[in-house]
Amino acid sequence: MSSRVYVYEKCDTCRKALKFLKENSIAHEALPIRQQPPTVDELKAMLAHVGGDLRRLFNTSGLDYKALNMKERLPQLSQEEAFALLAGNGNLVKRPFLLGHDGGLLGFKESEWARFYALPIAG
Repeated sequence: MSSRVYVYEKCDTCRKALKFLKENSIAHEALPIRQQPPTVDELKAMLAHVGGDLRRLFNTSGLDYKALNMKERLPQLSQEEAFALLAGNGNLVKRPFLLGHDGGLLGFKESEWARFYALPIAG
């Protein structure tokens, strides 16, 4: 099973993640996060992979996060409300957002991705 990775084409970090996957011949399906955000089920799976920290699913440096005053709103949201916001607005989702058959990753740090795929860590 290949990994699903949600990316934004103008995001440097997303481009680095895609380059990493390609250079390491890792099968993946790249999806445009703005047009096709992760589903609620995918968000729930990722939440489990990040230890239940709902805030980690959000792109806290994004313009939409700031415009919607999410820093103040997020603590009052139920999990269902947060998932609905994320599934409805890919700009709010931390990217790249990668789900594989046995885990998930948010953001891109080459050493974390190398560990996730059991690759030698450069360095």
